[in-house]
Amino acid sequence: MNSFANTPHSKPLETDRRMVKVSARDVCVRYGDKLALKHVDLDMECNQVTALIGPSGCGKSTFLRCINRMNDLIEGASVSGSLMLDGQDIYDRELDPVLLRARVGMVFQKPNPFPKSIYENVAYGPRIHGMANTRDELDEIVMTSLEKAGLLAEVKDRLEESGTGLSGGQQQRLCIARAIAVSPEVILMDEPCSALDPIATAKVEELIDELRQNFTIVIVTHSMQQAARVSQKTAFFHLGELIEVGETEEMFTTPRHSLTQGYITGRFG
Repeated sequence: MNSFANTPHSKPLETDRRMVKVSARDVCVRYGDKLALKHVDLDMECNQVTALIGPSGCGKSTFLRCINRMNDLIEGASVSGSLMLDGQDIYDRELDPVLLRARVGMVFQKPNPFPKSIYENVAYGPRIHGMANTRDELDEIVMTSLEKAGLLAEVKDRLEESGTGLSGGQQQRLCIARAIAVSPEVILMDEPCSALDPIATAKVEELIDELRQNFTIVIVTHSMQQAARVSQKTAFFHLGELIEVGETEEMFTTPRHSLTQGYITGRFG
């Protein structure tokens, strides 16, 4: 059961002239009796990459799953507080989670293309959401999405081949193409490079930087180097609490909290 209440600060705010896309206030998550996430306040701004860092089990992925209501699918999970997308309550009972997940796409840790052709992997979402009236329109969405994902040049002559036959890095970029094909506003990425080699990782990181021109991105990563490379804002979680959040460069050079400094310098984690 989700018990959400609007708070006085739950509407989007302008921060340094940048509009907040997703706003969390006093967000708590319980799995049964266990409090997994404790009173998180965090703003994620338009056309920025927000990196969530911290040790394993600290609440990063739990928080990420709140933004597209993936926690709804976990038995015994309950969420409280306020989570807003463009000022709309993400947990409003009138909001269809399926439509929410079209607005908030997700890329998982392990590439998970459908056992379908490369074309059908990307066309699936637009087709079920009725975004194309003709085959030509669908073709355009597929090709544009593959191009935005930096994959079109590599697969344009192989669109009818299975997506599962691609390399790991290509599969992950296919999953990114699949996510952006339904024109989401936010893209969530949960350790998107942890299963990839350094070359594939570099391509995905370059892609993330390009995608933020059109999307708001929230990425969970265990790699502090990756967070430093791809994000503009970093949030450090520890034992279910948001310890510190700030501009990425400042977080990594002059962290304010001793726990943040200890994690960044490798004293724990």
